[in-house]
Amino acid sequence: MTRTRRGYIARRRRTKARSLVSSFRGDPLKTQEAIRALASSHRDRDGQKRNFRRLWITRINSVIRDGWIYSTYSRLIHDLYKRQLLLNRKILAQIAIANKNCLYLISNGIIKKINWKESVGVI
Repeated sequence: MTRTRRGYIARRRRTKARSLVSSFRGDPLKTQEAIRALASSHRDRDGQKRNFRRLWITRINSVIRDGWIYSTYSRLIHDLYKRQLLLNRKILAQIAIANKNCLYLISNGIIKKINWKESVGVI
């Protein structure tokens, strides 16, 4: 059987593995450790995004429950989407922490524009 020359594909694979594990100590071809480390970093970045979203929701909800706003969290978010206001939870949480009065004005402006009972269908 004749010998097959691998060409550039195997060389490209090896150089990619070496570039991934360049920061690892010891054997330069620890590709399994590199693959596991990359997977863990991707997973942890996703978890960090989840944790921050939970934190923002908690902050907004705590300001709402303090009695400043006469609404619930879900109703506030629903009304924001209905009015097409581009305020995400991160910005709302910053407003809630920095200036509760501003969040109060935003929510009251939304409530005045939208009659909640008419939008749900309850008379």
